[in-house]
Amino acid sequence: MLSKHERTNVLIEALPYIKRSLGHIIVVKYGGSVMLNDSLKQNVVDDIIFFSCIGLYPILVHGGGSKINFWLSKLHIEPIFRNGIRITNNVTMEVVEMVLTGKINKELVTLININGGNAVGLSGKDGSLILSQPLDIEKMGFVGNIVNVNTKILSLLISNFYIPVIASIGYDQHGQTYNINADLLASRIAVALNAEKLIFLTDMPGILLDINNLATVIQTLDVNEASQLEKKGIISGGMIPKVHSCVNALKHGVAFAYVIDGRVPHALLSTVLTKNYYGSMLLSRKTR
Repeated sequence: MLSKHERTNVLIEALPYIKRSLGHIIVVKYGGSVMLNDSLKQNVVDDIIFFSCIGLYPILVHGGGSKINFWLSKLHIEPIFRNGIRITNNVTMEVVEMVLTGKINKELVTLININGGNAVGLSGKDGSLILSQPLDIEKMGFVGNIVNVNTKILSLLISNFYIPVIASIGYDQHGQTYNINADLLASRIAVALNAEKLIFLTDMPGILLDINNLATVIQTLDVNEASQLEKKGIISGGMIPKVHSCVNALKHGVAFAYVIDGRVPHALLSTVLTKNYYGSMLLSRKTR
């Protein structure tokens, strides 16, 4: 536990970052196994509430792959992925929607609200938030690509000091529901709202570089370096959609994108309000 003197120093260090971030939108994508740890979940909720209290506008976008897999296993359905994205048939789509919107979303909203925040839970269906179309019906099933993000409902909520908590579900003009990759959704929301930061909370130390069988975190990289690392196979699997989402956001005006280790207590707070971050920072280009 920090002493009073240490707590004072932390606040003094954070002050210039608070001033610079005041009134800015911070989009946080929360997923992976870090969602299953109650202590880490409480840390994330505390950080989100703190941002809201000091004048930032946090938006929480969540997945829920582990819990979806758990409920699919109850139905004896084996999860299948391609390039880190879940192939989604009719039955899987029903499970995905029930778990994301009916369970995980409401758990997060309740946790924020009972801890002093003001959260509102949404899916892409609410307020016509996420208009979608099939990515590739034959290969991916009901996996959706995002056609449009309707920012009206989000702008209305954050202007009235509510914290939007968004489940990664979309729908098309015919009412068909789609499973949206939460990384992609966070990126598109960050772009649509001109967010300052896009942050991915993961169960990894960051983007890793293997040197002589020793995994090292790449602390800073730009979009060109990220592309080269993917071509070399260094960025692979579930990290691909995260890095693609970061690159997309940076190319469309988001200032900073991070892939950080959500297993570190209050890693989110540290990333936003100090010079320290536990993971990898992506930039549109590095200053030389």
